[in-house]
Amino acid sequence: MKKVVIMILGILLTTGFVNEVNAQRRTATKKVTTTNRVTTTKKVVRVPRSKVVYRKPKAKVVATRSIPNKRVVVSPKGVNYYYANNRFYRSYNGRYIAVAPRVGLRIGFLPSGFRTVVFAGRSYFYFDGIYYDQIGDEYEVVYPEIGTLIYELPYNYEKVEYDGQLLYEANGVLYERVQVDGTRAYEVVGIVED
Repeated sequence: MKKVVIMILGILLTTGFVNEVNAQRRTATKKVTTTNRVTTTKKVVRVPRSKVVYRKPKAKVVATRSIPNKRVVVSPKGVNYYYANNRFYRSYNGRYIAVAPRVGLRIGFLPSGFRTVVFAGRSYFYFDGIYYDQIGDEYEVVYPEIGTLIYELPYNYEKVEYDGQLLYEANGVLYERVQVDGTRAYEVVGIVED
């Protein structure tokens, strides 16, 4: 009887080990797929905002009366943005609200602490969920290409559900959590349209 129990435990342990190895192989396959995506350029997938379901109610908007050391930045459509402390603000009824800048906005400087993200031979400058592309001596706010990887979500991300899949949204960009060489990363999978 004791031999039978030992044999059954041995079979269970072997089965568990084989399942663990197979799970690691599946992860390795995902890594290879993700790595392959990094080397190819894809067109941006547009997702209507009406089809994205946010997991929590909208956050309360916090406004401030003044911003110290602010710089005025004007968008191509004539909209004034104010920049201070590595954030963009818009003025509403005499108060300032932190906002994400619209795509197409050009500035003559980068936020302190930006990182360079390279995808398919193209370099982006990235800071807190906002991607910049260098155009001459200015930096334009752009959407990243599908497949671009980052390793940390911006502070203002939200969990969303789209087409039955859990994703993360920040500043109109949809991310999916993936594994890259055993490290958690977030891959751009779409852009939310207004």
